[in-house]
Amino acid sequence: MNIPAELKYTKDHEWIRIEGKKGVIGITDFAQKELGDIVFVEVETVDETLEEGETFGTIEAVKTVSDLFMPISGTITEYNEDLTDNPEVINKDPFGKGWIVKIDITDLGQIADLMNTDAYKAHIEG
Repeated sequence: MNIPAELKYTKDHEWIRIEGKKGVIGITDFAQKELGDIVFVEVETVDETLEEGETFGTIEAVKTVSDLFMPISGTITEYNEDLTDNPEVINKDPFGKGWIVKIDITDLGQIADLMNTDAYKAHIEG
């Protein structure tokens, strides 16, 4: 299973790549495998400021629908429009072309609350 070291992770299986005061958010390789074939992603929160843990969208697979949660507080600045026509890219490339949103981070201090690769690996292995 792929768990890139440069990312931070949540217990809800979102990842965030920190780029200064900006962040890129998606779901983990573990999450996409658990969901199965992803058929739809909905994000209606672009330009909204959300707190850590708030729902920013939903992801629908053949068998289930799951909420997407903010790893840290921020303003959603961009949605990956490629997911509108090709949501399955998340199954193929969850850490690259399958990113979901970009944010302007409002509290960089919250990064310390996220898991690194080793902690996330331990979390999913239970």
